[in-house]
Amino acid sequence: MSSQEGFEFRGAAKEWFGIWIVNLLLSVLTLGIYSAWAKVRTKKYFYQNTWVAGRNFDYHDTGKQILIGRLIVIAALFAYALAAAFSPPLAVIIILAIFICMPVLIVRSAKFNARNSSWRNVRFNFDGETGDAYRVYMGIPILVALSLYTTFPFLDRAIQRFAINGHSLGKTRFHFDSPIGPFCKIFLLAAVFGVVGIVGYGFYVIPSIMDLQGNTGLDAQSKMITTMTVGYVFLLVMVVLGGVIYTTLLRNIVYAATTLGPNQHGYRSTISVGPMLWLALSNALVVICTLGLMLPWAQVRLHRYVAQNTALLPNGTLEEFEGEIISDTNAIGDAYSDIEGIDLDIAL
Repeated sequence: MSSQEGFEFRGAAKEWFGIWIVNLLLSVLTLGIYSAWAKVRTKKYFYQNTWVAGRNFDYHDTGKQILIGRLIVIAALFAYALAAAFSPPLAVIIILAIFICMPVLIVRSAKFNARNSSWRNVRFNFDGETGDAYRVYMGIPILVALSLYTTFPFLDRAIQRFAINGHSLGKTRFHFDSPIGPFCKIFLLAAVFGVVGIVGYGFYVIPSIMDLQGNTGLDAQSKMITTMTVGYVFLLVMVVLGGVIYTTLLRNIVYAATTLGPNQHGYRSTISVGPMLWLALSNALVVICTLGLMLPWAQVRLHRYVAQNTALLPNGTLEEFEGEIISDTNAIGDAYSDIEGIDLDIAL
């Protein structure tokens, strides 16, 4: 790699707060209808304020297709509610139909989101096969469940591979290739925290419950509630810690294993567990203490940290890299009209 171009987030909390509060108020006043356009304004703001190599990203949807997608989802849920009330067998059929169609919706959603996103006025694209989506999102999960989720790293790697290899910038394709070892390591590390949480909860709560059996006094009930609350909090903290550690290290692994184009332009993510834990904790406390009003500040703070720890690694001169991408400017036409609302579970 001959150079490194760091990502940069140029948004400001005060500016984003003005957009966010208008989005919130209009969504409430329109009973949620405006939320489709609010989502577009949100994506536009964060995309347009994210820069790399002197150029920013952009998002091009207008909100109409998002609203249509949400109306379809609402109609399906309404049909299910009616069926559950008057014809339970029909409700089961509807649920099965939605489940069976899920991989199709995931692919269509990925196409919609990719084709409405751009960098240097070049649209992204997604052309993953529906058959592969069924294998990744339905076939492999069944095998993972049968293994009692001990093979989860294989599922996660398959999801990343399907999602990233299906994307391209213009006609220049992304490629993901990683051994299973790194996925197994972070899975085991995160699992340790989960096991500690479960074991700690059991050792703390179960003896207390057994000691209080048959005691129906108010003091006993109060002690029971306190014990279970402390146990649940400990379990929750361990699970959250494991989750943050896993997602943080996963992002670094995925970026390191992703390249773009035949020249294999690379990426680097250097986010760290400590800062991410601090951001998650401090952001949550500030948002809760301000009843949500500091959410824009927390969002900008997180995006800025992630951008500062992300880099593009052009394999060759930056001029050659940009020329390669610019040549594909017209590869993808106008925004793709499709159902939106189901996001791919990818780390990028």
